[in-house]
Amino acid sequence: MSEKKPLVGVVMGSASDRDVMLPCVQILQDLEIPHEVKILSAHRTPQRAQEYAMEAAAKGLRVLIAGAGWAAHLAGALAANSLLPVIGVPIDSSPLKGLDALLATVQMPPGIPVATMAIGGGGAKNAALFAAQILALQEEEISRRFTEYRREMTAAAERNIDRWDL
Repeated sequence: MSEKKPLVGVVMGSASDRDVMLPCVQILQDLEIPHEVKILSAHRTPQRAQEYAMEAAAKGLRVLIAGAGWAAHLAGALAANSLLPVIGVPIDSSPLKGLDALLATVQMPPGIPVATMAIGGGGAKNAALFAAQILALQEEEISRRFTEYRREMTAAAERNIDRWDL
């Protein structure tokens, strides 16, 4: 994806979030959406996270995806410092099994929205698909690839409608 300027910034709060965010990156790769991946923390590297958010649009990014566990508020920190759409992925890395991350991501104050996905890898996958939907509004090739992805998903589901021997 390094040949084209990234359109999506995937940010995770810690290297330990990698496995949960991997489905997000895989979907972006499958849909051939240029992206970059960064590890930035709203609490351990707050200045770097702020700078990244503030410079993202000027770099050509159009959507930010932020995955973080515990009650870390990475998605909110990025949204507070950027006018780009931010998609949050709560990660279930705490003793509260991600409920703290979910609430920290979804309970944004009015005026600073964050689109919040499900907890964990499924949410990470949906974050990439939601970013693709946003980009497909203006990018014909991404729209075509996303439409084909959905067709293939439907076809796979239809092949299994009458199967009981799974």
